[in-house]
Amino acid sequence: MHTSSAFTVSSARPTGERFDLSFDALPSLDVLVSRGALVESRHRVHAAVVSADGTLVHAWRDPHLVSWWRSCAKPFQVLPFVQDGGMARVGWGQDELALSCASHGGEPEHVALAASMLARLGLEEGDLACGAHEPLTARGARLLRESGHPLSRLHNNCSGKHAAMLARAVDASWSTAGYERADHPVQIAARAAVAEWALMQPAALELAIDGCGVPVFGLPLANMALAFARLVSAASRGDDGPALVVNAMTRNPFLVAGTDRFDTLLMEACDGRVLCKIGAEGVHTLALLDRGIGIAVKVEDGAPRAQYLPVLAILTQLGALPDPLPETLRDFSSRVVRNTRGEVVGDIQFGDARVGHPA
Repeated sequence: MHTSSAFTVSSARPTGERFDLSFDALPSLDVLVSRGALVESRHRVHAAVVSADGTLVHAWRDPHLVSWWRSCAKPFQVLPFVQDGGMARVGWGQDELALSCASHGGEPEHVALAASMLARLGLEEGDLACGAHEPLTARGARLLRESGHPLSRLHNNCSGKHAAMLARAVDASWSTAGYERADHPVQIAARAAVAEWALMQPAALELAIDGCGVPVFGLPLANMALAFARLVSAASRGDDGPALVVNAMTRNPFLVAGTDRFDTLLMEACDGRVLCKIGAEGVHTLALLDRGIGIAVKVEDGAPRAQYLPVLAILTQLGALPDPLPETLRDFSSRVVRNTRGEVVGDIQFGDARVGHPA
């Protein structure tokens, strides 16, 4: 367990304040996969819990690990457009903003909303720079098969984000061609917003290309958590842009993810008190709205199966989860390993006990 008490980034002012929390029960967030009596696999997990003033409240392994933020950055990528009043000018509301921040499941509701967002701009699917991929939810994949319709770019989990980037270009009278490139004004503004909320300089962010074709940002876990903490704190103060983003996501959790997906189920279970955004390769960022606390988790090997147990463990220690844990989240709090005959042959668990269940 990392024992650092605070971290300093740019103009952050660590105060040394401590929340009355006990993390003694969480000496490690590593996730163990057992088969029979043996641990077959171990997933190393890094995490940081940070307050809005820059205090590192708690950490596991390396809270300053630099990793790609992936889709967790979406709320900040759309913020320049929101803060400029562009959403209202193009006739979009809370649903459209939620989808702009989403890694949606490619369900009919998601696809129809993405299509309508483009239509309001006078654009169509072909204007999206993202590629097509299978819906992320089982319901979305099943309904697509049953419909007989072809897979499209609208099914991409990032189609809402891309529609918002196109909207930003249209609203500002910038060229929509190449909006995905790092040197386009849309991407320059998004990079600046990520840096601002993470209290970093834009040049200090690592830069590469995300799975959907736009820039992706590399930064320390503690700064990821700090950005989310600062976002919900600004929202609680009534700052227009942050409040619009946070409200859109927490009040429309289905649009942010989809049927049976973790972010949707968690935000529903917490009744809007937790902001939650998943990213690819085992990264997750969250915030507690009423306490201004941000959380960033990274599974070192990127395994999704190890992603949810640490998140739930930290939220449990923070007292942010309903007690008892709702059925919708219990499947994420402990998993069994089955063979091809459906027999239980092992389990996936956090530490020595399952989160939300007796040891």
